[in-house]
Formats: sequence, C-alpha cells, structure tokens
Amino acid sequence: QVQLVQSGGGLVQPGGSLILSCAASGFIVRHYGIGWFRQAPGKEREGVSCISGVEGATYYADSVKGRFTISRDNANNMVYLQMNSLQPEDSAVYYCATDCWGDTEYWGKGTLVIVPS
Repeated sequence: QVQLVQSGGGLVQPGGSLILSCAASGFIVRHYGIGWFRQAPGKEREGVSCISGVEGATYYADSVKGRFTISRDNANNMVYLQMNSLQPEDSAVYYCATDCWGDTEYWGKGTLVIVPS
C-alpha cells in the first residue's frame, strides 16, 4: 500500500539548516508530484514546495524561495527538502504528500521543525 515515511526535522538555531526526508513505498515517486507542506500552531496548512512527476519541475512558496531546495532520488524512491537559513517563522510541522496541491489521501505523519526566536 502507499506509504510516506518522514524523517529529519528537529531543533535548529536561526540561520541553521535541516534536511527532511520522505521515503515512499507502494508507488514510484517519479510518476507523481510530491509536495511538502507545513502547518504552524494556529495557522492553516500551507504549501512549501513541490516536485512534479516525470519532468521533476520544482516549485516553491515565495516565503522559502532561495532558501529551500526540493529534490528527488529516483533510485531510492525518496524526496528531500533541504532547508537553509531557517528562521523562527519556519517553525511548523512539515508533511510530505503525494500531490503538489495536497489533494490526496496519502500524507506522511509529519515532522516537527523548531527554530527558536
């Protein structure tokens, strides 16, 4: 069955970096768009980044453009989100999902990123 297993995240000081991983099983990531989303306490979920299927085109929210990089490892069926220059406003639970718009039932369980102010 379709599964997304997330890893990474944690506590990092402002200006630091983290990498989030999303390991997929039950489907081939390069055939689907994979999105990263985040939700901070009291806020709505927002799309952070997406990598499209096949072509692997990448998209970023304005708030993370130039700081975050999404990538895909087709051999290992994984998607990554490299996050640099992290700021307190990046603190949230981050999720990967099998759709760039979040229109899917298949989500990772989430991983917490904390950037203290």
